[in-house]
Amino acid sequence: MTGSYYAYDIPAALHQQLADYMPPSSNYETHFNLLYTVYSVPNVILPLFGGTFVDRYGAPLCLTLFALTTFLGATVLSIGVANQSWEVMYLGRFVFGLGMESLCVAQSTILSDWFDGREVALAMGIRRGISVLGKVWNNIMSPIVANDGRRGGIEASFLIGAVLTCSNVVAAGMILVVDNNATKRLKRGEALQSMTDALLEYEDEDMEEIDLTASRRRGGDGEDNPQDGGETNQNKKSGVHITDVQKFTPIFWLLTLSCLMVYGCILPFNNVSSGILLERNFFTPSPTDCGLEDPDECSAGYLHQEKNNAFDAHGDICSIAPTQAPVLPSSVNHSVADADAKRSDDWEHDEYVYSSLTSKHVDCGDPFWVDGCTSDYCSKQNAATEHAGKIMSIPFLVAALLSPLLGHLVDRIGRRAQIIVLSSSLLVIVHLTMALSTLSPIAPLIGQGIAYSLFSAVIWPSVSLTVPKQNTGTAFGVVTSMQNMGMSLFPLAIAAIFNSSGGRYIPYVEVFFAACAASGVVVGLVMNCLDSRYGNKLNAVTAKQLEVTEHFIKAGNNEEVSDLEDEDDMYYSPIHPSEEGEFT
Repeated sequence: MTGSYYAYDIPAALHQQLADYMPPSSNYETHFNLLYTVYSVPNVILPLFGGTFVDRYGAPLCLTLFALTTFLGATVLSIGVANQSWEVMYLGRFVFGLGMESLCVAQSTILSDWFDGREVALAMGIRRGISVLGKVWNNIMSPIVANDGRRGGIEASFLIGAVLTCSNVVAAGMILVVDNNATKRLKRGEALQSMTDALLEYEDEDMEEIDLTASRRRGGDGEDNPQDGGETNQNKKSGVHITDVQKFTPIFWLLTLSCLMVYGCILPFNNVSSGILLERNFFTPSPTDCGLEDPDECSAGYLHQEKNNAFDAHGDICSIAPTQAPVLPSSVNHSVADADAKRSDDWEHDEYVYSSLTSKHVDCGDPFWVDGCTSDYCSKQNAATEHAGKIMSIPFLVAALLSPLLGHLVDRIGRRAQIIVLSSSLLVIVHLTMALSTLSPIAPLIGQGIAYSLFSAVIWPSVSLTVPKQNTGTAFGVVTSMQNMGMSLFPLAIAAIFNSSGGRYIPYVEVFFAACAASGVVVGLVMNCLDSRYGNKLNAVTAKQLEVTEHFIKAGNNEEVSDLEDEDDMYYSPIHPSEEGEFT
């Protein structure tokens, strides 16, 4: 998953570079956010069937197929970038999305099966921690590669994503082999156990008592009792249907709604966090009362060899803060005839005529601007984007460090629904701080990482506690589908807010994120009320974990310890309404 997470967030890390690289457009923010919308739209429906597909045909095989799809999508996306075509880029993101979300469903299902009731939150925390490192590496490396033409520039940044998704295919293939080998060993073990039981039955003198005991164990008719776990996995899988979602309980749907709203202020925030950080902290506009000594000449570069200082209204040298953009010329009028032929051959246009130049006209991917006319501006912008990439990595770096620890903690203490409220409340504080203050973004982003880690540590393990085991893949698919419904709509809402706010993120986009988090708080409170009413299934420690813990405590005290119960006979704590209206 690390490669897929890297590839997923390349556009987010290159928000400004894409604006410079792609053909000029007044609707850039809409075009950019559509990269995330087209990714999510098919996944409003697909994971429903992808989850059922996983339940029917097995997660390891599906994992390999979905990994191949992400590789294909990342490859098409890199081709679209090379051709500066939004349409081909959208196609690549669409195909990438077809595989990515179902890949997450398959991986979550594998972990739920392998760690059923025992350290599942820890296992998912380790997986999440390693996966989000892909986001961290992307946020740091992609701006550096994109800003350096010697490394291939922005095209190379996307190509690296395609190469890394290929590594996912290799890893998925290895998991398929390991899982198949483990399954064969388990089947051989079960066959040997059956033969041993049969021999022991024939040697026992009291056959009638054994038969009676076996009959009771099998439900009295000589067949395995499905309620006692005798139903085979194959029979369970063959009975899985998408219509099973009708039997899912209110607490499951509250988990789904919580996932929709809370992730709505985490993932879409990261999509535009580079732009937010540049606007808010690292590349703010130059002082309004400052102007160049020669306002109609280039500020720096080979087209204006002499220094073109900026002065304020009092005639003093303008003081430009380290986080402010250099002053741009008021107007520009240059053509290829004005420069050396070798240099002008690299220009993207024959003429650059702007009677009222603004930052939107400056394309720092064009040699005319970056080397010839505004080299000071582009150099500082590139440095700011690289710095923003490092800072926007903070939430995911925190998540990578905390996720395994928090997963282990949740396995020990439970309190999943309570932690959902806590993480949502923290996100409200984070985004209101970003919206209404000028404080350093480091503390809020650390808070974002903590909240992300807390929420992720409880939301996904909670899903398997609320549905029957044979419907685990379908349940993950439903949650993923609802999450993607938000991920497809929220980017468009963000673009609309940005455009209606005069091309600014602060404060209204951040207020939108805070509102999403506040909705998550409300949903979490309702979830806790229902959970306390029906037995505290989410806030309690899973029964299997309690049994394992008790087993080792007794062993440490040298007490007599019986073997742990068979997995199929142990409690797995699904929340299902009984005929009396209570959850059992």
